[in-house]
Amino acid sequence: MTRLFPRRLLLTAAALVAASAAVAFLALPALVQGRTEVQPRAVTPRGPLGADELANVELFKRASPSVVHITSLGAQRDLFSTNVQQVPRGTGTGFVWDAAGHIVTNFHVIQGANGAKVTLADQSTYDATLVGFFPDRDLAVLKIDAPKEKLPPLAVGTSRDLLVGQRVYAIGNPFGLDQTLTIGIVSALNREIESFNNRTIRGVVQTDAAINPGNSGGPLLDSAGRLIGVNTQIASPSGASAGIGFAIPVDEVNRIVPRIIRDGRFVRPAMGVTAGSPQLHRALNLPKGVAVVQVGRNSPAAKAGLQPFSRGSRGEVVAGDVITAVNDEPVADLDDMLAVLERRQPGETVTVTVWRAGQVRKQAVTLAAGD
Repeated sequence: MTRLFPRRLLLTAAALVAASAAVAFLALPALVQGRTEVQPRAVTPRGPLGADELANVELFKRASPSVVHITSLGAQRDLFSTNVQQVPRGTGTGFVWDAAGHIVTNFHVIQGANGAKVTLADQSTYDATLVGFFPDRDLAVLKIDAPKEKLPPLAVGTSRDLLVGQRVYAIGNPFGLDQTLTIGIVSALNREIESFNNRTIRGVVQTDAAINPGNSGGPLLDSAGRLIGVNTQIASPSGASAGIGFAIPVDEVNRIVPRIIRDGRFVRPAMGVTAGSPQLHRALNLPKGVAVVQVGRNSPAAKAGLQPFSRGSRGEVVAGDVITAVNDEPVADLDDMLAVLERRQPGETVTVTVWRAGQVRKQAVTLAAGD
């Protein structure tokens, strides 16, 4: 009969074998000391960078000092005392507008904050004050007190002549990572997106340059390094870049920002009318436009003789005016009319095309400052 080894003896033998292997492995470097030393492989020369690469490098060097990191602040009460302190609540991007220290960013970057800090490209940080904002275009302006030599403004281009397919560059701080460059093309023009107060932003630039959370408020540049848009939104179910990003066109930015700096807010010219609902248009089979249901006392519309829809003594609807165009530019609804008026200044006179009960007339209206 075969005699079996005790289990304890087998385990001891296995442990000795393992220990011997470990000692041999650790001693291996000593065994090969006398052998030829292995040298690193030779570096293969790559030659000069390509022209497009050099252009990318030069653009980033030139533009990145104008791009800033914005940290919005919120108030938080200390858990063990009554002290209230400012704590970070979100981050975004902005850029230097002028040497006076004005910084442009998205409204939603600072929305709900009670303070903000701006970090420049050299990592110096400054407290920012809010100059003003215009939620309808998701734009805000901050101001910092920094030396002028640290505030190189971006060159401003135009979005009027952009072409689908031309190269664009986005610089920002995605996920809190500062000074990140992404490259793409203009994917589409004249897109429409909703602002954070449900107003339509028209003429938006669509790009496939990677834009992620934290890029908001950063510049979109053309190949000459000029500002052509302010990155504002992405279309993505996951919240990360899916190759569809949107930028507010620079022509809108260049129209709005100077007025925010001048007035502390964007003052929209107004006629002094209240618009009827889409349901009213459908119920009365009215043409596209703005049905006037109320005219403010002593307003520009009242002085111009515009009449609102009203109820007669027997409850019937008395026909009022429908504004169908401003300066011969058709307006399909209130959003259209506001977009047209935003391009004007208080005190300007516009020609309003008015429909009433099938009759069309034109009326001059001198715009006033809105609320």
